[in-house]
Amino acid sequence: MGVVYYGNYLTWFEVGRTDLLRHLGSTYRDIENGGFYLPVVEARCRYHHPARYDDVIEIRTIASRPSFAQLKFDYELLRASDNVSLASGSTLHVATNANGKPCRLPPQITELFE
Repeated sequence: MGVVYYGNYLTWFEVGRTDLLRHLGSTYRDIENGGFYLPVVEARCRYHHPARYDDVIEIRTIASRPSFAQLKFDYELLRASDNVSLASGSTLHVATNANGKPCRLPPQITELFE
């Protein structure tokens, strides 16, 4: 069909989230080495226009902390050549310890988003 597979948009959300953490001075590896994990518990994506093969995609990512144990990321994917919004969405993450039990967001994460 000449369009990007719909599941790839969620992969681009992950790229945006990873790049945002890096830009703020941390990585997922740093968080996991501290004994914490941020699994996705909810993902939403609204498709506005199709991405085509070879489109350069700009990913805009914003983080917010809705509660003591959750972190939400909002995304907008744009085609770089004309700034057309391709998709928007969000992911909700819950902090867990190494045993997978929900826990309070550790200071190393909350400090990134203050």
